[in-house]
Amino acid sequence: MTFPMIGNAFRCSLLLACAMGLAASVHAQEDDPAKLSDEARKVATALLQQIGGELKKEYEISGPLRSVIVCKYTAPEVSSTISRKSGAAVKRVSLKVRNPVLGMPDSWEQKILLDFEKRFARGEKPEAIEHAEIVSETQGRYFRYMKAIPVGPLCINCHGPVDSLTEGTKAQILSEYPFDKAVGYSVGQIRGAVSYKKPL
Repeated sequence: MTFPMIGNAFRCSLLLACAMGLAASVHAQEDDPAKLSDEARKVATALLQQIGGELKKEYEISGPLRSVIVCKYTAPEVSSTISRKSGAAVKRVSLKVRNPVLGMPDSWEQKILLDFEKRFARGEKPEAIEHAEIVSETQGRYFRYMKAIPVGPLCINCHGPVDSLTEGTKAQILSEYPFDKAVGYSVGQIRGAVSYKKPL
């Protein structure tokens, strides 16, 4: 009489072990750093390409004054759309903030940005600088990724040395961003980074 019970108990244990093993396997796949990094890199690249395309288009039509407007209104819309599609929080952050509402880095982002500056000083190319890791926060576990944003020739029109900006551009920046700190850059430096944060 006891053997069927032992058999049933064994089968239940075996099924439970299989289920736990399957769950662990799925969890491991979800946490695959290479796969997560590749996904985040594609999203960050898409964001920069879309914003860059809008900036170039408006600059060719209206000059640097419209570029300021694109960064203030169009860029956040692009970031919001990409965030919804990717299921991650995607934004641009910097140590020298222009938009303090949207561009202020959190403590983790600030740490990575400072590390990016050190890597740049050691000779790494900004376009190749990135960082990824899985972090545990009070709200849960997240995959976090950052990709450096290089300063390009077009960026200098609004982010270059103050004395190189046109009076119209300086007035526009002051009007839109009274507390702006995002000037004084040269081509090839790091402007900031794309930040990607996805719950696991």
